[in-house]
Amino acid sequence: MASDLAKKQVKAKTNEEILAEFQSLRNQQRNLVYNLNQLEIDLKEHKTVIDTLKTVDEKRKCFRQIGGVLCEQNVKTVLPQLIQNKDQLEKLIEIGKDQIAKKGIEINQFKDVNNIKIRGQEPTASDVGADDKATEASSAGGKSVLVNN
Repeated sequence: MASDLAKKQVKAKTNEEILAEFQSLRNQQRNLVYNLNQLEIDLKEHKTVIDTLKTVDEKRKCFRQIGGVLCEQNVKTVLPQLIQNKDQLEKLIEIGKDQIAKKGIEINQFKDVNNIKIRGQEPTASDVGADDKATEASSAGGKSVLVNN
């Protein structure tokens, strides 16, 4: 009964609404991937700076940009802060990877519930037995996404 109710709610949505929601989910996933890439770049930079500062005298003067302000400090005070930031970045990257995986699962479930097919994608086992009747979601950006009814 619960699945019948879910199907009725899905049927109430138009193809355009389904497509818009699907595109929104995909955009959210793209943004997560972009942010993860930025964090990985920052992590690589932190590792490079940490490796460089480990070879330098602890009393040597160095500069660190904090919130757009360049601060003069020495290596002894900056190095522990950088190591702490690196550890936090590693944790954020792991969280980001988990979020991307969850968003992928959410997108796949949405595709299954709304019977969405992406052109050029290999059919899954559940798609093989599906009807050949497919209506294209009419939208300028939706030429590669099909919604089966």
